[in-house]
Amino acid sequence: MLFSSLTFIIFFAIVLAVMLAVQVGRVKDAHVTITRMDDTVLVSRTYNVKHVILLVASYVFYGWWDWRFCFLMLAMTVIAHLSSNYKEKKIWRVAGIVFPLVILGIFKYFNFFVDSFCTTFGIKQVGSLNIILPIGISFFTFQAMSYTIDAFKGTQKEPVSFLRLALYIAFFPALVAGPIIRAQNFLPQLNEDKRITLRGMEVGIQIFLFGLFKKIVLADHLAVFVDQVFDTPAAFGASTLILAVVAYSLQIYFDFSGYSDMATGCSRMLGYDLLPNFNMPYISRNVTEFWKRWHISLSSWLQQYLYFSLGGNRKGKTRTYVNLMATMTLGGLWHGANWTFVIWGILHGAGLCAHKLFSGLFAKKETHSSQAVNKRDGSLVITLASILVTYTFVCFCWIFFRASTFDKAFTMIHGIFTWKTGVTQMFSWAFIAIAVAAIGTLTAVVRARKQSAVNGFYPIFNLNTVHGLFILFLTLGITLGLAHVGDNPFIYFQF
Repeated sequence: MLFSSLTFIIFFAIVLAVMLAVQVGRVKDAHVTITRMDDTVLVSRTYNVKHVILLVASYVFYGWWDWRFCFLMLAMTVIAHLSSNYKEKKIWRVAGIVFPLVILGIFKYFNFFVDSFCTTFGIKQVGSLNIILPIGISFFTFQAMSYTIDAFKGTQKEPVSFLRLALYIAFFPALVAGPIIRAQNFLPQLNEDKRITLRGMEVGIQIFLFGLFKKIVLADHLAVFVDQVFDTPAAFGASTLILAVVAYSLQIYFDFSGYSDMATGCSRMLGYDLLPNFNMPYISRNVTEFWKRWHISLSSWLQQYLYFSLGGNRKGKTRTYVNLMATMTLGGLWHGANWTFVIWGILHGAGLCAHKLFSGLFAKKETHSSQAVNKRDGSLVITLASILVTYTFVCFCWIFFRASTFDKAFTMIHGIFTWKTGVTQMFSWAFIAIAVAAIGTLTAVVRARKQSAVNGFYPIFNLNTVHGLFILFLTLGITLGLAHVGDNPFIYFQF
């Protein structure tokens, strides 16, 4: 059930209508009952009804793809609940961490590790298991693990009810492609009387439409060109190869950030808040800044639960670099069971280590000449050069991320650096360029005028005005008119 499909629109409208009916019923009952009973009992009962509705909707949403894997998600929820409630017992502490990792390993990495082992030692492989990868398993597995780890560390001080934990893990807007929800950010919202409001609908619809435009107009059109070049890179010339790499950097950004926007918009319409997952990553001045802007929920998860657990930067410089490399290598493997993802992670780990090394050197120089450093940091030329270098490095890494095999990745790299001749297919970017420029201009205008915005990421207009409604329907018309016709799943569904 894709966010961009009519099926989801109908499904979401039904969920919204049922939630609103419960909310209206609660308000009517409160006027009659509040004078003769404790309102907290009434509120608690209302919470549970809303949570049940959302939980059922989430399992229907997930089961629409394959109902059998609903039991897998339920089992993971049960283990997380038991391990947090009986954390004093070692068996449950171990089960809370080992069970999700075993499930993830079997479904996502079993064949990969078997193939790699047999290839390395020259063993004839008998066969592989025909395993279907459950959609979104990497996301809800990380959410279950984060709750369990927080309970062990004491960050999550009190265990929550099974109903609320199940809703946290299965919350359908972020279930299959994130953002990865942190328990400390979402569970407190389940203790509040979250209501559907006109303001929430107004904001949520605009954010959802913003993401829909990114997906079906920008990402899906770019995919046509990108897929053709990456599938047969040997046939194309260097200029087209470079253009395809740049196009993929935009495609994956528009695709994934578009999904995150739609998830945020749906959540906002239901009354819940999700943290932003992207913040214009391609204007980053270094790799460290890039990972603070790209897939923020994953990078913060890896930092909190993996990098810090390994020791972070508290055990010397050498150990810091080792921890960075280990974290990013495992982060690459998280994205997929393929060595190309591992290389992508290693490259980014090396980039983070290089930035930390040079930052340390510049910090030493700053003690001797702080004025010169400040002048350097404020230089527009240096800033633009830093952005260009960082973007070039990120694009180079995307080659391994997108290529299905090492051969195709190296074919593209060799073709670019040797300026290979071949088919020159200059993809028609006219309407794409106009659309991207329009989004950039719109965002700049909103920020310059200090108009209403949500978390500084989304331009939000007042739909009570003719101007706001005009912009909304104009954007909707452009989105539907330029939408790519075809079934293109979100890229991160495979992870």
